[in-house]
Amino acid sequence: MNLNLKNIFFLVYLFSAFSSFAQEKRIISLEEAIQTGIQYSRKLKISEAKISEANAMVTEAKNRQLPDFKISGSYLRLSSANIDLKNSGGSSPESFPGVSSALFGIGNASLPLYAGGKIRFGITSAKYLLEASRLENANDSNAIAFNIIEAYINLYKSREAIKIVQENLQAARSRDTIFSNLEKNGLLARNDLLKSELQTTQTELALLDAENDSKIANVNMDLILGFPESAIIETEIDFLKDIPDVPSFNEVEQQAIQQRKDLQASSLRIQSAQLGIKSAEADKLPTIAITGGYIAAVIPHLLSVTNAVNIGLGVQYNLANLWKSNSGLTRAKAQLAEANAAGELLMDQIKLQSNRDYQDFILSKNKIEVYEKALAQAQENYRITNNKYLNNLATLTDLLEANASLFQAKLNVPFAKADSYMAYKKLMMTTGSIHGN
Repeated sequence: MNLNLKNIFFLVYLFSAFSSFAQEKRIISLEEAIQTGIQYSRKLKISEAKISEANAMVTEAKNRQLPDFKISGSYLRLSSANIDLKNSGGSSPESFPGVSSALFGIGNASLPLYAGGKIRFGITSAKYLLEASRLENANDSNAIAFNIIEAYINLYKSREAIKIVQENLQAARSRDTIFSNLEKNGLLARNDLLKSELQTTQTELALLDAENDSKIANVNMDLILGFPESAIIETEIDFLKDIPDVPSFNEVEQQAIQQRKDLQASSLRIQSAQLGIKSAEADKLPTIAITGGYIAAVIPHLLSVTNAVNIGLGVQYNLANLWKSNSGLTRAKAQLAEANAAGELLMDQIKLQSNRDYQDFILSKNKIEVYEKALAQAQENYRITNNKYLNNLATLTDLLEANASLFQAKLNVPFAKADSYMAYKKLMMTTGSIHGN
């Protein structure tokens, strides 16, 4: 019996230890979160697979300039073959031995010398597409880094909201205790006590919402980083560094045009499409190749051929190209037009994004100053209103309104700083340098 109790206590201890371990908080820096998220990102794994595919296309294009060598062999069984050689010198068919089988072996080799430039164009085009895939992967990496930063800041804001709401709730409950004692001694109207308790209840609801938002933000961060959903992540307290000033809008726009990886990838795809047109035009030209072969044949009792080696120069031209429409050329021109239009559209989007994100960043910095000023005003307003209330020069409603304004002002300042930091990172992503300071 005692042994069973010991086992039960031991299992309870293990369960408790496991639960505390599973709920262990982990403080992660922003840079660590970015690195972890990029390594885990499923979207980047897709991009990396596209790079491997593009690399295989380069290898495939290079293989076209290498010689081809094919061998084939046949073994035939014949039944009662009739052989009649017209120039046999009058010999009768009965004088030839019976042929019941035949064995053939053929080897052919071909080395392309000229194909109208199709091989060279194909290799260069494939290299352009490979580099474009790498640039698009880098652009995806920047976008993912910003998503991680956004999730990290949302988690920080949710935790800050909980702290501020908890502080306000603690003050509200202390106030309710004082007011309750005053109401019991007939020094405070019942209605005023209810007003104070109502605001406390609203603060409790705000805390529930803040805690719920924090849980969702934490799960979102877990999924982005590839952690178990039960893992609790804590952000660094001082990760919001002093946000540097940015250059003028014209400089920001030029940086975006020069540094954006997706714009560089678009340019490479245009060059690849231009080579596609040249490759399609090369279909009208002949192809020249060095050819060689080897033939061996054995027909028992009749024929044996060995060491029949041949080498030569082969020319091939499809005369049907003279009257058939070159659909490949039409398709290549359409692909070039599509690539040009996509590049122009991307350029317009970059200019719009640069302008919008620049203005949003300037606005976010100005908001910090305004919210800090509003916080100082709210603190002074609450101090004055509280003094007036204590001297019966202001109503409880005035005091509660001043408290609510102060509570909102306390929330606005850290939120504004976080939003400004995120606006700065968004602008850096637009310029293609999100990993910068």
